[in-house]
Amino acid sequence: MKKSILKLGILALLSFNFVSTLPVQALMQNGVWNNDLKTIFAKNEAIILAINIRSFNAQDLNNDDIIDINKGEISGNFINAINRLNEIKAQGINTIHLLPITPVGKIKAMGTAGSLYAISDFGSINPQLDDKTNTLSAEQEAKNFIKECHKRNIRVIVDLPSCGSYDLFLSKPELFEKDENEQPLVPADWTDVRMFKVTNKDGSMNDALYLEYKKFIDLMQKLGVDGIRADVATCKTPEFWTKLISYAKNNDPQFLFLAEASESWTQPITKNAPFTPPYKLLEAGFDGWYGSFFDFKNWNEQEQFEKSLNLVNDIRKDFGMKNQAKSVIGSFATHDEISPIITGGTPFTNMIFWLQATLPVNSYFVDGVQTGDSYQYQYANQKAPISYTDDKTYYVHKGQFDIFNFSRKPGNKNSIVLNEFIAANKFKYAISKIINSGEYEFIKTDNKNIFAYTVTNGEKSILVVLNKNLIYNASTTIKLKDFKENDFIYPFLFNNDPTVIKDTLKVELQPGDITIFILERRP
Repeated sequence: MKKSILKLGILALLSFNFVSTLPVQALMQNGVWNNDLKTIFAKNEAIILAINIRSFNAQDLNNDDIIDINKGEISGNFINAINRLNEIKAQGINTIHLLPITPVGKIKAMGTAGSLYAISDFGSINPQLDDKTNTLSAEQEAKNFIKECHKRNIRVIVDLPSCGSYDLFLSKPELFEKDENEQPLVPADWTDVRMFKVTNKDGSMNDALYLEYKKFIDLMQKLGVDGIRADVATCKTPEFWTKLISYAKNNDPQFLFLAEASESWTQPITKNAPFTPPYKLLEAGFDGWYGSFFDFKNWNEQEQFEKSLNLVNDIRKDFGMKNQAKSVIGSFATHDEISPIITGGTPFTNMIFWLQATLPVNSYFVDGVQTGDSYQYQYANQKAPISYTDDKTYYVHKGQFDIFNFSRKPGNKNSIVLNEFIAANKFKYAISKIINSGEYEFIKTDNKNIFAYTVTNGEKSILVVLNKNLIYNASTTIKLKDFKENDFIYPFLFNNDPTVIKDTLKVELQPGDITIFILERRP
């Protein structure tokens, strides 16, 4: 069991006088919220939790993982979601990413509730998220939920789906790209949605689609939302995004635009679809993108890690010089990825917590990860006795967050994972100035399974050493660069006691182990 944050480590932080640059004052004054999301995102200070309101605080009374509404069980809604805000605030979360809250399609659907990403209306709130026990509308409840988030200094991002449901195609076919038979195109393997037509045959923008997206922005800003996450942002043109982003930021300069995009993606999602690479999306006005950290689990060489981080730093420098700082999220385990508990158990899960605490990224997690949920649902892909769509099965992606059904509240009872999650977030707050302004340098070791890097700001450094191998122990010896006799090194997070002899550090690492040292160079 990891000895987590030691008293020595706490004293080390205090002796270094690390001070978080995050604002401690309330951002809501006299009932008015002052959005600062773009600013904290550019500084890598956002700690984001992705949640599905439909399951966030659902009440599964018989513990079968599915919410049987016809039997009196209650799915998640904007009202009961408020009851969990103090909990996630205490875990260190300062930003929520709401998975889509717009109405979903019911025809050619996936799952018994419909995929959150099969949007059927850009200008209203999903009625599934309404608490039917009061007289408020779903829109009023959403606004109240966002206000309650703001009271706790929690910012709110809302997801903007990239494709439309078949239901929307039937009502507004002019929004969609069609084949030679006038049938809407199915993107990739997403059989429940159809591809939007971004440009007309003459190359001009599809104004009808733009007006739908503008309608969405109007609704979000009316609700008090602080930004959006654009699903598969690569499938819209730079001109489309520039116009929409300019419109939104004219109303709120701090309104964040996060692109789901990666340098790993090089092809359009279907024929006739645009493809805009990440750098062009940033030039079009996006404040950040996903990057390729979701591939971290497959990286066997440190060079792959280093290459991805160098791209992050290059873009930060390029756009920072233009006073338009951009950043990235730690996309190690998004809702499109298998739970890290399945990938590598508790060690790997804890590793991605501490990586995000020490890398120049905005921390990003999916609800349930913080307590070790493996997202194994008892009902997965079985025939459903009742469905609210035309899909008669409980469709799910195995080992992934359920976005297709009325499912249980995410979470598990892994206290080790939860404690590490909280500790890592506190550490990130404490060293946020170093992360934002520090210089990163990778250290080559004599063991390919060991990744090591430092981040240095002035006389203070953080050294991170990890064993990427999830099966075998690993050890290495690291020569500390420019380390003098009167400099100090504090072991902060470790399993096995490290050995320090002058400027040489020897570490023994268990499978999936990550260690952190704090270095102070004295004059």
